[in-house]
Amino acid sequence: MMEKSGVSTNNLVVEVNYGKGKKLPQYIAALSVCMGSVAAGTVLGWTGNITEGELQAGELNDVFINKDTDYGWIGSFMTLGAMLMCFPIGFICDLIGRKLAMLLTIIPFSVGWLLIIFANNTDMIFAGRFITGLAGGSFCVSAPLYTSEIAQKEIRGALGSYFQLLLTVGILFAYLLGAFIDAQIVSVICAIVPLVFGVVFFLQPETPVYSLKKGNEEAARKSLRRLRGDNYNIDAEIADIKASLEEQKSQKISFRESFKKKATKKSLLICFSLMFFQQFGGINAVIFYVGTIFTETGADIEPSIATIIVGVMQVVFTFIASLVIDKFGRKILLIISDFVMGISGILLGIYFTLKDRELITEDELKDITFLPILSLCIFIAVFSLGFGPIPWMISAELLPPEIKSNASSAAGTFNWLLAFLVTKFYRDLTVAIETDTTFYIFSVISLLGTVFIYFVVPETKGKSLEQIQRELNGEREVGEGLDNKGFSS
Repeated sequence: MMEKSGVSTNNLVVEVNYGKGKKLPQYIAALSVCMGSVAAGTVLGWTGNITEGELQAGELNDVFINKDTDYGWIGSFMTLGAMLMCFPIGFICDLIGRKLAMLLTIIPFSVGWLLIIFANNTDMIFAGRFITGLAGGSFCVSAPLYTSEIAQKEIRGALGSYFQLLLTVGILFAYLLGAFIDAQIVSVICAIVPLVFGVVFFLQPETPVYSLKKGNEEAARKSLRRLRGDNYNIDAEIADIKASLEEQKSQKISFRESFKKKATKKSLLICFSLMFFQQFGGINAVIFYVGTIFTETGADIEPSIATIIVGVMQVVFTFIASLVIDKFGRKILLIISDFVMGISGILLGIYFTLKDRELITEDELKDITFLPILSLCIFIAVFSLGFGPIPWMISAELLPPEIKSNASSAAGTFNWLLAFLVTKFYRDLTVAIETDTTFYIFSVISLLGTVFIYFVVPETKGKSLEQIQRELNGEREVGEGLDNKGFSS
Protein backbone atom coordinates (compact mmCIF):
# COMPACT_ATOMS: atom_id res chain seq x y z
CA MET A 1 0.00 0.00 0.00
CA MET A 2 1.38 3.38 -1.04
CA GLU A 3 1.30 6.18 1.50
CA LYS A 4 0.72 9.73 0.34
CA SER A 5 1.37 13.16 1.70
CA GLY A 6 -0.80 16.16 0.95
CA VAL A 7 1.27 19.37 1.07
CA SER A 8 -0.97 22.42 0.83
CA THR A 9 0.34 25.79 -0.37
CA ASN A 10 -2.14 28.49 -1.34
CA ASN A 11 -4.83 25.90 -2.05
CA LEU A 12 -2.46 23.83 -4.23
CA VAL A 13 -2.31 20.22 -3.06
CA VAL A 14 0.59 18.06 -4.19
CA GLU A 15 0.35 14.30 -3.65
CA VAL A 16 3.70 12.69 -2.84
CA ASN A 17 4.35 8.95 -2.75
CA TYR A 18 6.03 8.00 0.51
CA GLY A 19 6.51 4.36 -0.41
CA LYS A 20 6.22 1.41 1.93
CA GLY A 21 7.62 2.19 5.35
CA LYS A 22 8.26 -0.20 8.22
CA LYS A 23 6.22 0.40 11.36
CA LEU A 24 7.87 -2.06 13.76
CA PRO A 25 10.90 0.21 14.43
CA GLN A 26 8.50 3.02 15.33
CA TYR A 27 6.66 0.78 17.80
CA ILE A 28 9.98 -0.29 19.33
CA ALA A 29 11.17 3.31 19.68
CA ALA A 30 7.86 4.37 21.27
CA LEU A 31 7.92 1.46 23.72
CA SER A 32 11.56 2.22 24.57
CA VAL A 33 10.93 5.87 25.42
CA CYS A 34 7.87 4.88 27.42
CA MET A 35 10.02 2.69 29.67
CA GLY A 36 10.52 6.07 31.34
CA SER A 37 6.76 6.10 31.83
CA VAL A 38 7.12 2.81 33.73
CA ALA A 39 9.55 4.62 36.04
CA ALA A 40 7.05 7.46 36.44
CA GLY A 41 4.29 4.92 37.13
CA THR A 42 6.24 3.37 40.00
CA VAL A 43 6.38 6.83 41.59
CA LEU A 44 2.61 7.18 41.25
CA GLY A 45 1.83 3.65 42.46
CA TRP A 46 4.31 3.58 45.35
CA THR A 47 1.68 4.61 47.92
CA GLY A 48 -1.00 2.22 46.58
CA ASN A 49 -0.07 -0.85 48.64
CA ILE A 50 2.25 0.85 51.13
CA THR A 51 -0.53 1.68 53.53
CA GLU A 52 -0.80 4.27 56.24
CA GLY A 53 -0.52 1.48 58.79
CA GLU A 54 2.82 0.31 57.44
CA LEU A 55 4.25 3.82 57.33
CA GLN A 56 2.86 4.63 60.77
CA ALA A 57 4.48 1.46 62.06
CA GLY A 58 7.87 2.67 60.82
CA GLU A 59 8.40 0.00 58.16
CA LEU A 60 10.28 2.49 55.99
CA ASN A 61 13.67 2.72 57.71
CA ASP A 62 12.03 3.14 61.13
CA VAL A 63 10.62 6.56 60.10
CA PHE A 64 7.23 6.97 61.75
CA ILE A 65 4.54 8.76 59.75
CA ASN A 66 1.84 10.91 61.33
CA LYS A 67 -1.45 9.92 59.69
CA ASP A 68 -3.10 13.31 60.14
CA THR A 69 -0.26 15.55 58.93
CA ASP A 70 2.23 13.48 56.89
CA TYR A 71 0.45 10.85 54.79
CA GLY A 72 -1.33 13.29 52.50
CA TRP A 73 1.94 15.08 51.81
CA ILE A 74 3.68 11.81 50.91
CA GLY A 75 1.15 11.33 48.13
CA SER A 76 0.94 14.94 46.98
CA PHE A 77 4.60 16.02 47.02
CA MET A 78 5.11 13.91 43.91
CA THR A 79 2.43 15.89 42.04
CA LEU A 80 4.03 19.19 43.09
CA GLY A 81 7.34 18.08 41.59
CA ALA A 82 5.63 16.99 38.38
CA MET A 83 3.76 20.29 38.15
CA LEU A 84 6.93 22.37 38.45
CA MET A 85 8.70 20.35 35.73
CA CYS A 86 6.15 20.77 32.93
CA PHE A 87 7.42 24.16 31.74
CA PRO A 88 11.19 23.56 32.07
CA ILE A 89 11.14 20.21 30.27
CA GLY A 90 9.74 21.82 27.13
CA PHE A 91 12.62 24.29 26.97
CA ILE A 92 15.15 21.57 27.84
CA CYS A 93 13.84 19.34 25.02
CA ASP A 94 14.27 22.21 22.55
CA LEU A 95 17.71 23.09 23.90
CA ILE A 96 19.49 19.73 24.12
CA GLY A 97 17.12 17.37 22.29
CA ARG A 98 14.27 15.09 23.23
CA LYS A 99 16.48 12.03 23.71
CA LEU A 100 19.16 13.57 25.93
CA ALA A 101 16.57 15.45 28.00
CA MET A 102 14.82 12.21 28.89
CA LEU A 103 18.03 10.31 29.54
CA LEU A 104 19.06 13.01 32.03
CA THR A 105 15.91 12.35 34.09
CA ILE A 106 17.70 9.24 35.36
CA ILE A 107 19.61 11.56 37.70
CA PRO A 108 16.62 13.01 39.62
CA PHE A 109 14.93 9.60 39.59
CA SER A 110 17.99 8.08 41.26
CA VAL A 111 18.53 10.92 43.73
CA GLY A 112 14.87 10.90 44.76
CA TRP A 113 14.71 7.15 45.33
CA LEU A 114 17.99 7.19 47.28
CA LEU A 115 16.54 9.84 49.60
CA ILE A 116 13.54 7.60 50.24
CA ILE A 117 15.61 4.44 50.64
CA PHE A 118 17.98 6.01 53.20
CA ALA A 119 15.44 8.32 54.83
CA ASN A 120 15.84 8.82 58.58
CA ASN A 121 13.07 11.44 58.87
CA THR A 122 9.89 12.44 57.06
CA ASP A 123 11.55 15.44 55.39
CA MET A 124 13.83 13.10 53.43
CA ILE A 125 10.79 11.13 52.27
CA PHE A 126 9.04 14.36 51.25
CA ALA A 127 12.16 15.50 49.35
CA GLY A 128 12.50 12.12 47.65
CA ARG A 129 8.87 12.14 46.56
CA PHE A 130 9.22 15.70 45.24
CA ILE A 131 12.39 14.94 43.24
CA THR A 132 11.04 11.70 41.76
CA GLY A 133 7.96 13.75 40.86
CA LEU A 134 10.17 16.18 38.94
CA ALA A 135 11.52 13.29 36.87
CA GLY A 136 8.19 11.53 36.43
CA GLY A 137 6.34 14.69 35.45
CA SER A 138 8.82 15.46 32.71
CA PHE A 139 7.61 12.40 30.79
CA CYS A 140 4.09 13.83 30.51
CA VAL A 141 5.52 16.36 28.06
CA SER A 142 8.65 14.73 26.63
CA ALA A 143 7.42 11.19 25.90
CA PRO A 144 4.30 12.24 23.90
CA LEU A 145 6.45 14.84 22.12
CA TYR A 146 9.00 12.20 21.11
CA THR A 147 6.41 9.66 19.93
CA SER A 148 4.45 12.28 17.94
CA GLU A 149 7.65 13.29 16.10
CA ILE A 150 8.70 9.77 15.14
CA ALA A 151 5.27 8.38 14.19
CA GLN A 152 3.55 8.14 10.84
CA LYS A 153 0.03 9.60 10.83
CA GLU A 154 -1.60 6.16 10.54
CA ILE A 155 -0.20 4.96 13.87
CA ARG A 156 0.10 8.32 15.67
CA GLY A 157 -2.79 7.52 18.00
CA ALA A 158 -1.53 4.06 18.93
CA LEU A 159 1.99 5.28 19.65
CA GLY A 160 0.64 8.26 21.55
CA SER A 161 -1.31 5.95 23.86
CA TYR A 162 1.84 4.03 24.85
CA PHE A 163 2.76 6.74 27.35
CA GLN A 164 -0.36 6.02 29.39
CA LEU A 165 -0.08 2.25 28.83
CA LEU A 166 3.45 2.00 30.20
CA LEU A 167 2.53 4.40 33.00
CA THR A 168 -0.15 1.94 34.12
CA VAL A 169 2.36 -0.92 33.87
CA GLY A 170 4.60 1.00 36.27
CA ILE A 171 1.71 1.62 38.66
CA LEU A 172 0.78 -2.09 38.63
CA PHE A 173 4.43 -3.05 39.18
CA ALA A 174 4.55 -0.83 42.28
CA TYR A 175 1.24 -2.28 43.50
CA LEU A 176 2.57 -5.84 43.16
CA LEU A 177 5.80 -5.02 44.96
CA GLY A 178 3.99 -3.21 47.77
CA ALA A 179 1.67 -6.16 48.33
CA PHE A 180 4.42 -8.65 49.07
CA ILE A 181 7.59 -6.74 50.01
CA ASP A 182 8.34 -4.18 52.70
CA ALA A 183 8.48 -0.49 51.80
CA GLN A 184 12.26 -0.09 51.70
CA ILE A 185 12.87 -3.01 49.32
CA VAL A 186 10.04 -1.72 47.11
CA SER A 187 11.91 1.59 46.90
CA VAL A 188 15.17 -0.13 45.98
CA ILE A 189 13.54 -2.04 43.11
CA CYS A 190 11.74 1.09 41.89
CA ALA A 191 15.12 2.89 41.82
CA ILE A 192 16.42 0.30 39.35
CA VAL A 193 13.64 0.91 36.81
CA PRO A 194 14.99 4.30 35.53
CA LEU A 195 18.40 2.64 34.97
CA VAL A 196 16.73 -0.03 32.83
CA PHE A 197 15.02 2.76 30.86
CA GLY A 198 18.39 4.39 30.23
CA VAL A 199 19.88 1.18 28.84
CA VAL A 200 16.87 0.44 26.62
CA PHE A 201 16.34 3.96 25.28
CA PHE A 202 20.00 4.86 24.77
CA LEU A 203 20.13 3.05 21.41
CA GLN A 204 17.08 4.83 19.95
CA PRO A 205 17.45 7.77 17.52
CA GLU A 206 16.72 11.44 18.09
CA THR A 207 13.54 12.62 16.36
CA PRO A 208 13.94 13.79 12.74
CA VAL A 209 11.93 16.92 13.55
CA TYR A 210 14.40 18.04 16.23
CA SER A 211 17.41 17.25 14.01
CA LEU A 212 16.00 19.39 11.19
CA LYS A 213 15.19 22.17 13.65
CA LYS A 214 18.88 22.22 14.49
CA GLY A 215 19.86 22.12 10.81
CA ASN A 216 21.28 18.60 10.96
CA GLU A 217 19.70 17.01 7.87
CA GLU A 218 22.05 14.03 7.85
CA ALA A 219 20.97 13.08 11.39
CA ALA A 220 17.32 13.46 10.36
CA ARG A 221 17.83 11.17 7.36
CA LYS A 222 19.60 8.59 9.50
CA SER A 223 16.76 8.71 12.03
CA LEU A 224 14.06 8.30 9.37
CA ARG A 225 15.95 5.46 7.71
CA ARG A 226 16.14 3.71 11.09
CA LEU A 227 12.44 4.33 11.82
CA ARG A 228 10.92 3.75 8.34
CA GLY A 229 13.27 1.32 6.59
CA ASP A 230 15.08 1.42 3.24
CA ASN A 231 11.98 1.19 1.03
CA TYR A 232 10.59 4.48 2.27
CA ASN A 233 10.77 7.82 0.46
CA ILE A 234 12.85 9.65 3.05
CA ASP A 235 13.32 12.67 0.76
CA ALA A 236 9.57 13.25 0.66
CA GLU A 237 9.17 13.26 4.43
CA ILE A 238 12.28 15.43 4.89
CA ALA A 239 10.71 17.93 2.46
CA ASP A 240 7.41 17.80 4.35
CA ILE A 241 9.06 18.39 7.73
CA LYS A 242 11.14 21.25 6.32
CA ALA A 243 8.04 22.83 4.78
CA SER A 244 6.19 22.52 8.07
CA LEU A 245 9.07 24.07 10.03
CA GLU A 246 9.38 26.91 7.50
CA GLU A 247 5.66 27.51 7.69
CA GLN A 248 5.85 27.67 11.48
CA LYS A 249 8.67 30.23 11.23
CA SER A 250 6.83 32.35 8.68
CA GLN A 251 3.60 32.22 10.66
CA LYS A 252 5.27 32.76 14.02
CA ILE A 253 3.13 35.23 15.91
CA SER A 254 2.82 36.32 19.49
CA PHE A 255 0.47 34.59 21.92
CA ARG A 256 -1.66 37.73 21.94
CA GLU A 257 -2.03 37.63 18.15
CA SER A 258 -2.69 33.90 18.19
CA PHE A 259 -5.35 34.32 20.85
CA LYS A 260 -7.39 36.42 18.40
CA LYS A 261 -7.98 33.28 16.33
CA LYS A 262 -11.04 31.16 17.07
CA ALA A 263 -8.95 27.98 16.75
CA THR A 264 -6.57 29.09 19.51
CA LYS A 265 -9.31 29.99 21.97
CA LYS A 266 -11.28 26.82 21.30
CA SER A 267 -8.24 24.53 21.49
CA LEU A 268 -7.17 26.07 24.81
CA LEU A 269 -10.70 25.72 26.19
CA ILE A 270 -10.82 22.06 25.17
CA CYS A 271 -7.33 21.14 26.39
CA PHE A 272 -7.64 22.77 29.82
CA SER A 273 -11.20 21.49 30.27
CA LEU A 274 -10.17 17.90 29.49
CA MET A 275 -7.35 18.18 32.05
CA PHE A 276 -9.88 19.46 34.59
CA PHE A 277 -12.39 16.68 33.93
CA GLN A 278 -9.60 14.06 33.96
CA GLN A 279 -8.34 15.00 37.42
CA PHE A 280 -11.59 16.00 39.12
CA GLY A 281 -13.17 12.76 38.03
CA GLY A 282 -11.17 11.40 40.97
CA ILE A 283 -8.58 9.21 39.25
CA ASN A 284 -5.59 10.17 41.40
CA ALA A 285 -7.59 9.75 44.60
CA VAL A 286 -8.18 6.16 43.46
CA ILE A 287 -4.58 5.50 42.33
CA PHE A 288 -2.88 6.99 45.40
CA TYR A 289 -5.32 5.68 48.02
CA VAL A 290 -6.79 2.56 46.43
CA GLY A 291 -5.59 0.32 49.29
CA THR A 292 -7.01 2.68 51.89
CA ILE A 293 -10.32 2.94 50.00
CA PHE A 294 -10.71 -0.84 49.98
CA THR A 295 -9.88 -0.99 53.69
CA GLU A 296 -12.67 1.50 54.36
CA THR A 297 -15.20 -0.51 52.36
CA GLY A 298 -14.84 -3.42 54.78
CA ALA A 299 -14.86 -5.91 51.89
CA ASP A 300 -13.70 -9.46 52.59
CA ILE A 301 -11.04 -9.31 49.89
CA GLU A 302 -7.59 -8.21 51.03
CA PRO A 303 -6.98 -4.54 50.12
CA SER A 304 -3.59 -5.42 48.61
CA ILE A 305 -5.19 -8.02 46.32
CA ALA A 306 -7.98 -5.63 45.35
CA THR A 307 -5.36 -3.01 44.54
CA ILE A 308 -3.59 -5.45 42.22
CA ILE A 309 -6.89 -6.29 40.51
CA VAL A 310 -7.43 -2.57 39.88
CA GLY A 311 -3.89 -2.26 38.52
CA VAL A 312 -4.38 -5.21 36.15
CA MET A 313 -7.64 -3.70 34.88
CA GLN A 314 -5.84 -0.43 34.23
CA VAL A 315 -3.11 -2.09 32.16
CA VAL A 316 -5.48 -4.31 30.18
CA PHE A 317 -7.86 -1.54 29.18
CA THR A 318 -5.12 0.95 28.39
CA PHE A 319 -3.70 -1.71 26.06
CA ILE A 320 -7.12 -2.14 24.46
CA ALA A 321 -7.26 1.64 24.00
CA SER A 322 -3.94 1.55 22.13
CA LEU A 323 -5.45 -0.98 19.70
CA VAL A 324 -8.76 0.78 19.04
CA ILE A 325 -7.96 4.50 19.35
CA ASP A 326 -7.07 4.87 15.66
CA LYS A 327 -10.07 2.74 14.64
CA PHE A 328 -12.90 4.27 16.67
CA GLY A 329 -11.46 7.73 17.22
CA ARG A 330 -10.82 9.92 20.23
CA LYS A 331 -14.23 11.49 20.82
CA ILE A 332 -16.41 8.40 21.25
CA LEU A 333 -13.87 6.84 23.63
CA LEU A 334 -13.81 10.03 25.72
CA ILE A 335 -17.62 10.10 25.94
CA ILE A 336 -17.93 6.44 26.94
CA SER A 337 -15.07 6.80 29.41
CA ASP A 338 -16.35 9.89 31.21
CA PHE A 339 -20.00 8.77 31.33
CA VAL A 340 -19.22 5.33 32.78
CA MET A 341 -16.76 6.89 35.26
CA GLY A 342 -19.63 9.06 36.49
CA ILE A 343 -21.94 6.06 36.92
CA SER A 344 -19.23 4.03 38.68
CA GLY A 345 -18.57 6.90 41.08
CA ILE A 346 -22.28 7.11 41.91
CA LEU A 347 -22.40 3.36 42.67
CA LEU A 348 -19.34 3.68 44.92
CA GLY A 349 -20.93 6.67 46.65
CA ILE A 350 -24.13 4.69 47.21
CA TYR A 351 -22.15 1.93 48.92
CA PHE A 352 -20.48 4.38 51.27
CA THR A 353 -23.84 6.04 51.97
CA LEU A 354 -25.32 2.71 53.02
CA LYS A 355 -22.24 1.79 55.05
CA ASP A 356 -21.17 5.03 56.73
CA ARG A 357 -24.65 6.34 57.44
CA GLU A 358 -25.74 2.89 58.71
CA LEU A 359 -28.81 2.69 56.49
CA ILE A 360 -28.62 -1.11 56.31
CA THR A 361 -27.51 -3.86 58.67
CA GLU A 362 -24.02 -5.38 58.65
CA ASP A 363 -25.38 -8.63 57.22
CA GLU A 364 -27.06 -6.75 54.38
CA LEU A 365 -23.86 -4.79 53.81
CA LYS A 366 -21.87 -8.01 53.44
CA ASP A 367 -24.20 -9.05 50.62
CA ILE A 368 -23.09 -6.06 48.53
CA THR A 369 -19.36 -5.93 49.33
CA PHE A 370 -18.81 -6.77 45.66
CA LEU A 371 -20.16 -3.31 44.75
CA PRO A 372 -17.12 -1.14 45.64
CA ILE A 373 -14.72 -3.62 44.00
CA LEU A 374 -16.83 -3.78 40.85
CA SER A 375 -17.29 0.00 40.79
CA LEU A 376 -13.58 0.74 41.15
CA CYS A 377 -12.61 -1.86 38.55
CA ILE A 378 -15.08 -0.41 36.04
CA PHE A 379 -13.94 3.12 36.91
CA ILE A 380 -10.29 2.25 36.27
CA ALA A 381 -11.14 0.26 33.12
CA VAL A 382 -13.07 3.01 31.36
CA PHE A 383 -10.64 5.71 32.52
CA SER A 384 -7.83 3.72 30.94
CA LEU A 385 -9.85 3.28 27.76
CA GLY A 386 -10.33 6.98 27.17
CA PHE A 387 -9.64 9.63 29.76
CA GLY A 388 -6.21 8.29 30.65
CA PRO A 389 -4.33 8.59 27.34
CA ILE A 390 -6.50 10.86 25.19
CA PRO A 391 -6.37 14.29 26.95
CA TRP A 392 -2.56 14.30 26.66
CA MET A 393 -2.67 13.13 23.05
CA ILE A 394 -5.45 15.38 21.82
CA SER A 395 -3.78 18.46 23.30
CA ALA A 396 -0.83 17.95 20.95
CA GLU A 397 -3.24 17.51 18.03
CA LEU A 398 -5.48 20.54 18.74
CA LEU A 399 -3.10 23.31 19.77
CA PRO A 400 -1.88 25.61 16.95
CA PRO A 401 1.85 25.31 16.24
CA GLU A 402 2.74 28.87 17.24
CA ILE A 403 1.70 28.27 20.88
CA LYS A 404 1.91 24.47 21.11
CA SER A 405 5.09 24.28 23.17
CA ASN A 406 4.09 26.78 25.86
CA ALA A 407 0.41 25.84 25.85
CA SER A 408 1.18 22.10 26.21
CA SER A 409 3.44 22.88 29.15
CA ALA A 410 0.78 25.11 30.71
CA ALA A 411 -1.86 22.38 30.30
CA GLY A 412 0.49 19.84 31.90
CA THR A 413 1.18 22.21 34.79
CA PHE A 414 -2.56 22.75 35.26
CA ASN A 415 -3.15 18.99 35.22
CA TRP A 416 -0.58 18.32 37.93
CA LEU A 417 -1.84 21.25 40.02
CA LEU A 418 -5.28 19.64 40.00
CA ALA A 419 -3.69 16.27 40.80
CA PHE A 420 -2.00 17.87 43.80
CA LEU A 421 -5.29 19.31 45.04
CA VAL A 422 -7.05 15.96 44.69
CA THR A 423 -4.32 13.87 46.34
CA LYS A 424 -3.61 16.34 49.14
CA PHE A 425 -7.16 17.16 50.13
CA TYR A 426 -9.03 13.95 49.27
CA ARG A 427 -8.65 12.64 52.82
CA ASP A 428 -9.60 16.01 54.33
CA LEU A 429 -12.66 16.10 52.08
CA THR A 430 -13.82 12.62 53.10
CA VAL A 431 -13.57 13.68 56.75
CA ALA A 432 -15.41 16.95 56.20
CA ILE A 433 -18.28 15.79 53.97
CA GLU A 434 -17.97 11.96 54.17
CA THR A 435 -16.63 9.58 51.54
CA ASP A 436 -19.94 9.14 49.75
CA THR A 437 -20.42 12.85 49.08
CA THR A 438 -16.84 13.10 47.83
CA PHE A 439 -17.48 10.44 45.18
CA TYR A 440 -20.83 12.01 44.28
CA ILE A 441 -18.96 15.24 43.52
CA PHE A 442 -16.44 13.37 41.36
CA SER A 443 -19.37 11.73 39.52
CA VAL A 444 -21.22 14.97 38.80
CA ILE A 445 -18.03 16.46 37.36
CA SER A 446 -17.58 13.39 35.12
CA LEU A 447 -21.15 13.62 33.82
CA LEU A 448 -20.72 17.33 33.09
CA GLY A 449 -17.53 16.42 31.25
CA THR A 450 -19.50 13.98 29.08
CA VAL A 451 -21.84 16.77 27.98
CA PHE A 452 -18.88 19.08 27.29
CA ILE A 453 -17.14 16.48 25.12
CA TYR A 454 -20.29 15.75 23.09
CA PHE A 455 -20.94 19.38 22.21
CA VAL A 456 -17.46 20.93 22.10
CA VAL A 457 -14.66 18.41 21.41
CA PRO A 458 -14.00 17.58 17.73
CA GLU A 459 -12.80 14.26 16.36
CA THR A 460 -9.14 14.34 15.28
CA LYS A 461 -8.68 10.76 14.06
CA GLY A 462 -6.92 10.57 10.70
CA LYS A 463 -6.77 14.35 10.21
CA SER A 464 -3.74 16.44 9.48
CA LEU A 465 -2.91 19.21 11.93
CA GLU A 466 -3.87 21.72 9.24
CA GLN A 467 -7.32 20.13 8.85
CA ILE A 468 -7.85 20.24 12.61
CA GLN A 469 -7.00 23.96 12.76
CA ARG A 470 -9.43 24.74 9.92
CA GLU A 471 -12.20 22.87 11.70
CA LEU A 472 -11.54 24.68 14.97
CA ASN A 473 -11.81 27.96 13.05
CA GLY A 474 -15.25 26.89 11.88
CA GLU A 475 -14.23 26.03 8.31
CA ARG A 476 -16.06 22.84 7.34
CA GLU A 477 -14.78 20.95 4.29
CA VAL A 478 -17.07 18.92 2.08
CA GLY A 479 -16.49 15.18 2.28
CA GLU A 480 -14.65 15.09 5.60
CA GLY A 481 -16.81 12.15 6.66
CA LEU A 482 -18.03 13.81 9.88
CA ASP A 483 -21.50 14.35 11.20
CA ASN A 484 -22.52 17.56 12.91
CA LYS A 485 -21.07 16.48 16.25
CA GLY A 486 -17.65 15.51 14.90
CA PHE A 487 -18.03 11.72 14.97
CA SER A 488 -16.33 9.77 12.22
CA SER A 489 -18.78 8.08 9.90
